[in-house]
Amino acid sequence: MRRDVIQTLLVANRGEIACRIFRTCRDLGITTIAVYSDADADALHVREADLAVRLPGAAPADTYLRGDLVVAAALAAGADAVHPGYGFLSENAAFAAAVQDAGLVWVGPPVKAIELMASKTRAKELMAGAGVPLLAPVDPATAGPDDLPLLLKAASGGGGRGMRIVHELEALGGELLAAAAEAASAFGDGEVFAEPYVERGRHVEVQVMADAYDTVWALGTRDCSLQRRHQKVIEEAPAPGLDDALRARLHDAAVAAARAVGYRGAGTVEFLVSAEGRPYFLEMNTRLQVEHPVTEAVFGVDLVALQLRVAEGEPLDAVVPAASGHAVEARLYAEDPARDWQPQTGALLALEVPDAPGLRLDTGYTGGDTIGVHYDPMLAKVIAHAPTRTAAIRLLAGALERARIHGPVTNRALLVRSLRHPDFVAGRLDTGFYDRHLPALTAPGDGDPATAALAAALAEAVAATTHGTGPAPTPSRFGAWRNVPSQPQVKRYRSEPDGTEHEIAYRTPRTGIPEPYEAGSGTRVVSVTPTRVTLELNGVTRHFGLAYDRDRDRVHVDTAGASYTFTALPRFTDPTIRTDPGSLLAPMPGTVVRLAEGLAPGAVVEAGQPLIWLEAMKMEHRILAPASGTLTALHAAPGHQVEVGALLAVVQERAAGAPAPEETA
Repeated sequence: MRRDVIQTLLVANRGEIACRIFRTCRDLGITTIAVYSDADADALHVREADLAVRLPGAAPADTYLRGDLVVAAALAAGADAVHPGYGFLSENAAFAAAVQDAGLVWVGPPVKAIELMASKTRAKELMAGAGVPLLAPVDPATAGPDDLPLLLKAASGGGGRGMRIVHELEALGGELLAAAAEAASAFGDGEVFAEPYVERGRHVEVQVMADAYDTVWALGTRDCSLQRRHQKVIEEAPAPGLDDALRARLHDAAVAAARAVGYRGAGTVEFLVSAEGRPYFLEMNTRLQVEHPVTEAVFGVDLVALQLRVAEGEPLDAVVPAASGHAVEARLYAEDPARDWQPQTGALLALEVPDAPGLRLDTGYTGGDTIGVHYDPMLAKVIAHAPTRTAAIRLLAGALERARIHGPVTNRALLVRSLRHPDFVAGRLDTGFYDRHLPALTAPGDGDPATAALAAALAEAVAATTHGTGPAPTPSRFGAWRNVPSQPQVKRYRSEPDGTEHEIAYRTPRTGIPEPYEAGSGTRVVSVTPTRVTLELNGVTRHFGLAYDRDRDRVHVDTAGASYTFTALPRFTDPTIRTDPGSLLAPMPGTVVRLAEGLAPGAVVEAGQPLIWLEAMKMEHRILAPASGTLTALHAAPGHQVEVGALLAVVQERAAGAPAPEETA
């Protein structure tokens, strides 16, 4: 077999995965090349690469999904190999073929294997012939009550796009249309198929690695059951609670799947495991998975290095590496779980995760970067490895809790609570975890935001006396009321993102150290600087770290076990800041992808009815009617780019007890 030594590698991707591949390349002495869109001109993966090539434009369709531009970039920069990462073109057979036709080494599986697994419907037919256990497909045209619930899935692509769960036959037709439309938009292929939806099922997968000499490794199992919108949030290896017989069956099925398509390189065979312990083949991802670090930790391997080794024509060892310990990974997203997982954008002021034995951070961002609207909202992956599952979970939860993350709202608190939830700790895992527990996981916590707000007010009072020097804000923006220092001063804050308001009264005595105005509160001020406050609360000393976002009048407060973000409010509410009743505002920047059928001014709508679908950061978001009434204005149309807060439509609410217009005809 031909063997190629890779000297210079282009990564056809961005963000975290590009940075992660570059890390291995540096260790191996391989020169790295990044590609970047205009939106990513100053991104971390561009800064870390040895060379970089611009792909003009910002949208993925104009940049990272343009295989012709990526191949041209590789040739222009002198690459001799291309690694696709995950997402974008990583499972595009035509792109893999174009790379090889250009005389470049493709760090991925054979084109034929990608083609065979690209369509989930064709892949299932192939797996049936290989003896891999499957769910029987259901023809939507003949589906009956006994077939419910059904899962609709896009035949091409993944990541939860084009996926719907149907519990009622009356909804099947509409959900089929919606799934097909989303699949066509995301993957250019509107084919959708249906299969039984296994309730309380677990998402379990097997990492495979294969070479060109008929060696196929099954590198253990991963559990990826904790998902939102069919996208994974927390993953771990090995999958807990599986008996030896089931593990062996999963390993054997994964190896059979890889052999059936002549696989080479890294791939993942995904299964749904029912509550009764029966496995069913879902799909094979012909690429590196986002969650690959947990397998690397447990087996002590570098999967990217192995991909490069196989691509160079080298054989794998005959013996599969031994597993050791347990690993858990959490995906840190810029999103608000309490508000339908809405992606968040803006300046990321700080992203600092503790460095300790067993912890790993894979990220495409650093403090000072900006989170844009064009790409996935994942900021980083935090991985913990320890001798036992209990120790790994504790290590990861503690690291996330102590991390300093300042800027847009993130899912950090949700991750910590998920890791400490009794069901997760006990290994009672299934894909409905967040459906059942999300309200409790996003409810106000047991922390003490009022005391954190007090710390912020005290720190800002000190900052005001320093005339805005150092990292603190200037008195004109955050400064306290200073008419008579010994008299009570008042500071108002709004907690983000829950909107709770806090009013803090304090005074500054002759000592110059501000203190709570109310005596007998059980709080003693130990020390105050603009960036650190120490308080004694009922005999317990606590420390608070402060950081400021001057552009948004925000202060971030970090303390043991909790972090808070406050927006400073004016003393009196500005009466000009208001929105007309019934206004539908864009919750984030994005693109309008479709409108409800027949939606136009004059249309009668019902409260909670989906009216507008907005796509942002690889997700579709529904804009719902705020009340029952009449649509009096419509400013949105498919294809429109909108900014956060843009007025999309206006609904005039129907008076209580008034009949709908059609009832008066």
